[in-house]
Amino acid sequence: MTEKTDCIVIGAGVVGLAIARQFAMAGRDVIILEAENSYGSHTSSRNSGCIHAGINYPPGSLKARLNMRGKELLYRYCPEHGVGHKMIGKLVAIVDEEKIPQLHALKEKSASIGLDEMYFMTGAEARALEPNLHCVAALHSPTSGIVDQPELMTAYLGDAEDHGAVLALGAPVLSGRATDSGVTLTVGGAGAMEIACNLCINAAGHGATKIAGLIDGVPKETVPEMILARGCYFVLPSKKPFTRMIYPLPDEHEVAMHISPDMGGMVRFGPDTEFVDAVDYTVNPDRAPFFYEAARRFWPDIRDGDLEPGYAGVRPKLSRARAGDNDFVIHGAETHGLPNLVNLFGIESPGLTSSMAIAEYVAALVEEGNR
Repeated sequence: MTEKTDCIVIGAGVVGLAIARQFAMAGRDVIILEAENSYGSHTSSRNSGCIHAGINYPPGSLKARLNMRGKELLYRYCPEHGVGHKMIGKLVAIVDEEKIPQLHALKEKSASIGLDEMYFMTGAEARALEPNLHCVAALHSPTSGIVDQPELMTAYLGDAEDHGAVLALGAPVLSGRATDSGVTLTVGGAGAMEIACNLCINAAGHGATKIAGLIDGVPKETVPEMILARGCYFVLPSKKPFTRMIYPLPDEHEVAMHISPDMGGMVRFGPDTEFVDAVDYTVNPDRAPFFYEAARRFWPDIRDGDLEPGYAGVRPKLSRARAGDNDFVIHGAETHGLPNLVNLFGIESPGLTSSMAIAEYVAALVEEGNR
């Protein structure tokens, strides 16, 4: 027997939950299918929790557009729903004077997508904000921030459930078929069952390309290859040298490191990047020498032994390029010809910041596809 519902969202990460919230609050009956036994256990909770200002996304890209809108929505939503967040700011710092023109170019790029709150600082001005920072110049992004990811996801889920949405955990999608009239999925778990829906949103993160490939009727040429990038973090449990995020220039990530406080003020270094064949959250302690070398670029006073292995995340990418050079890929009927299916691929950074804006975009895409 095939069960029937109006809308299915596959994936209970931050983006899937934001989309479920969007449709539930619009009056649709929503079921959220999550393969794991808890929500938000992968990419959504294994990152730095950064609210990105929109510094390095190409003009005209989905990332640029949705990050700017998502940031606005997030800073409005968090205080209204008691979600922990702080607008701590970010310094994009350089240690070589010949890189100063690149700082100015980055400032201009940011302005081209509407980010005007970026300010050039001399090394002395930057150190007035962060006395432990070694740099010759920096860009100050005061609207960058951090958010408590689990609290945000719980709030999204609460909103969705308050409007009738149901979360099904331990419910992996095994197969499916799509037609012009809807999508039918075979869902595993305690016992396999079929569920038919009028609308299906595939927001499964790491699993999005696999699930799209399992749904008959989706043209294979519209399903990109997924590339997995593991990023490890080391943490500084006993010292708090910075109160703001410290970032290198986008082209310096092979020698430099993001430095970001969490909501409690503990400072994290990372992520690094390692391309892997499967989701693996192992943090190799032998990576410590690289982290120390990269950290000393901005904080020469760090001592051996200060850092401890922290945690790892795995980003679902569509190429080996940096996150700023990849765009979100969101396919509706205009791509695959199916008005009742939306596939989201490569939703890496700034997916957290953009989550509510992505939900708005998907809703508009569905409306457009059904006109």
